[in-house]
Amino acid sequence: MDVEVVRTFVAAADAGQFQEAAVDLHVTQQAVSKRIAALERELGVSLFNRAARGSELTVDGQAFLPHARELLRIAVRAIESVQPGTRALRVDVVHRRIAPAVVLQDFYRSKKEIPLDVVTLGSHTAEGAVAAVRDGLVDATFRAYDMSKRLPLGVEVGPTLNSALELLVGPAHPLANFKEVDLSQLRGHRIWVPGIIDGSEWAVFYAQLAREFELSIDALGPHFGDESLMDQLSASSNLATLVGDHDRYLWPTQHDLRRIPIRNPIPVYPHSLIWLNTNPHPGLAALRAFLDSYTARETASDIWTAEWLRN
Repeated sequence: MDVEVVRTFVAAADAGQFQEAAVDLHVTQQAVSKRIAALERELGVSLFNRAARGSELTVDGQAFLPHARELLRIAVRAIESVQPGTRALRVDVVHRRIAPAVVLQDFYRSKKEIPLDVVTLGSHTAEGAVAAVRDGLVDATFRAYDMSKRLPLGVEVGPTLNSALELLVGPAHPLANFKEVDLSQLRGHRIWVPGIIDGSEWAVFYAQLAREFELSIDALGPHFGDESLMDQLSASSNLATLVGDHDRYLWPTQHDLRRIPIRNPIPVYPHSLIWLNTNPHPGLAALRAFLDSYTARETASDIWTAEWLRN
């Protein structure tokens, strides 16, 4: 299907008049009419009801319009795949407050000449994010990927940004005045991690952490957002949660929340960069080099991560 013909149809649908569409496309009104007529012949339906005051979409035209828009988006992505320097590097993160988003901000500060677009696909599984990388919806994603599963052809993983977990509690919590705690000391304390979704990569991670160290980790009750979580921690004497050491959460000063490092062992959540090795975007190579130097500074002994995430 001719992309320019589809583009003409969308322009006419948006303008409501062939004459205005012609002005927008820098062609003659006759050219617009011919393109629309050719598309109608190809589809075997009428797309517009033509009248002196303008043109309105038929029922078939209304049905075709969203698909026509998607065809144009696909065409743009196809062009961008071989002309990557014309667009920003698109990187997916699960949440804009966690470690990968913070590191991407550091990357942008050091490489401001590289346009960057940080997005959240909303996929609850690493497999969904990998599919987005494979299909070119994003250039890369940060995910905790199950190393026992095969990746699609051409998709690669690494380097890994290890985010050491810390305990976050309010001032009345029994562990609030500890400078650090052993992982075993968390037994018997309720750890609330709202927003855990069944089947998600982080759900599997926390389930294994709780099982191996006999911890009580749950996501019971509604999640009203990060601000509400901070409010509840501040007012509670028995509620705690887990955050990454690079995660950026803010709360009012009067909440007096405490971030306490966890040791013996250090539980880490591994955010791995996933990308397509045939992606020619120049920013991708720069991001990988930046992460190589960044993660090299963060090696630590005595760490624990979920078995299915270990290389």
